Amino acid sequence: MTVTREIALQTDRMIGRIEGPIGWLVFNNPERRNAVSMEMWTAMATILEAFESDTTVRAIVLYGAGGKAFVSGADISQFEEQRSSPETIAQYDAISGRAQRLLSDSAKPTIAMIQGYCIGGGLGVAVSCDLRIAAEGSKFGVPAARLGLGYAAPGVKKLLDLVGPAFTREIFYTARHFSAEEAKAMGLVNRVVPEAELEDYVRGYCALIADNAPLTIRALNRTVTELLRSSPDFDRALCDRLVAECVASQDYIEGRRAFMEKRKPVFRGV
Repeated sequence: MTVTREIALQTDRMIGRIEGPIGWLVFNNPERRNAVSMEMWTAMATILEAFESDTTVRAIVLYGAGGKAFVSGADISQFEEQRSSPETIAQYDAISGRAQRLLSDSAKPTIAMIQGYCIGGGLGVAVSCDLRIAAEGSKFGVPAARLGLGYAAPGVKKLLDLVGPAFTREIFYTARHFSAEEAKAMGLVNRVVPEAELEDYVRGYCALIADNAPLTIRALNRTVTELLRSSPDFDRALCDRLVAECVASQDYIEGRRAFMEKRKPVFRGV
């Protein structure tokens, strides 16, 4: 029987639970289409730190409650109070930025399970994940040009690395909503599946990941991140060290033996 553990938080707008090898992070603000508040950014960081430190978690899945939206963006109702001056904007950016960095820098595979609207800051969260699996009928977009907002360079670069300059410009220039099929065509999402099959499909993906060697996945994850950096910042020594750790691991011995014995390997991450 799979044991489910909840992560204690001070807000009910974010839910973190560990179910077998999956860490589930839930944006729980359905009445606002899961728009993210300052408190939710803070809770998101807490949940991600808990997942990162738990050795039983092999994959992290983010999704929005209610079935209508993954995340529809930042909670604009808070902008007047929390994003109306240089000081409050800097504070908001520091809190939200920390959560985004923890997501981007996670050593564990992260999957955005997208159903409904994935807009603005929600698209930023999804792009910060390693994989994006969307239900048919989902909608994507960045409405910054309709709000008069500038978009910070790190966020633009994440999108640029994923879909290239032409699609990045189209997404920002038009500020329109793109269908799931359009998002897949531009490389914004990895897979599009029927809505009724979304959760089972993602669970199956996580099962595939959980069966594989954690050290190999960690090494690949960090290597991809390093290769996306500009050349002077690429840490070749770190990538080489992570590969060496895989070769020296007990999991490598287990993988070789399991192959020779024609059985399924049991990896422990050591």
